[in-house]
Amino acid sequence: MSIITLTTDMGLKDHYVATVKGAIWTQFPEARIVDVSHSIKPFDNGQAAFVLRQAYPEFPRGTIHIIGVNPEADGQTPHLVVRHDGHFFVGADNGIFSLLFDGPPHEAFEITMKLDHDHVAFPTRSVFVKAACHIARGGTMDVIGRKVVSIREQIGFQPAVDPTSIRGKVVYVDSYGNVVTNVRKQLFDEIGKGRTFRIGFGHRDDDITKLHATYGDVPNGERLAFFNATGLLEIAVNKGVEGSGGGASRLFGVRQDDAVRVDFGEWR
Repeated sequence: MSIITLTTDMGLKDHYVATVKGAIWTQFPEARIVDVSHSIKPFDNGQAAFVLRQAYPEFPRGTIHIIGVNPEADGQTPHLVVRHDGHFFVGADNGIFSLLFDGPPHEAFEITMKLDHDHVAFPTRSVFVKAACHIARGGTMDVIGRKVVSIREQIGFQPAVDPTSIRGKVVYVDSYGNVVTNVRKQLFDEIGKGRTFRIGFGHRDDDITKLHATYGDVPNGERLAFFNATGLLEIAVNKGVEGSGGGASRLFGVRQDDAVRVDFGEWR
């Protein structure tokens, strides 16, 4: 049974997600559909790429991932089917694939197949679903498109470093209010060299000077920082969710794209 995942900014209020799922089952009744997220901030390639990048490696090879964020095509933005690391991805060439992978994908094909009806208003349903179901049935990418040698690049924000600091940013805030940054453990260890440090993300009184392994290492309601399962620096409050004092994002007033700074050694 082929797995098809959905990552979109459609939300769940309207009929859009159900329409996409219905179209998949109409064309390929055996499909197993998995929702990655439908709560991506509208048109936010960076957030969509972050969420799917964390999720897709846990799926079996051969899984097909539909990306319904910024799906419209134009003269400079074709629709693509991409194969990378044993997975297939269907979406618009709007820069999201360059954020999703480290380096170029293994193969990419521009979708040129004939469509059953006008696709301009809802390409996630009429283009992406048809392409995904073709792959799910065992079809090859060259039947539905022509190979391309490059994809559009969207440069993701990389931390700035010097011998005594890392200057990164918040890349994601989850539903618990946990704040995920783009500071990787490898970079932290490389620049820090075992020195003392201070993590700053708002008011100086909220700075953190110690790393923990997980949320439960501190009492309920206490702030902490640790490197999560994907190796990214995360700032959180243990059990700090709505109805229990609020998460780190609400308590410290930190939002996506806000600055995070790590200073090593002596500081003022």
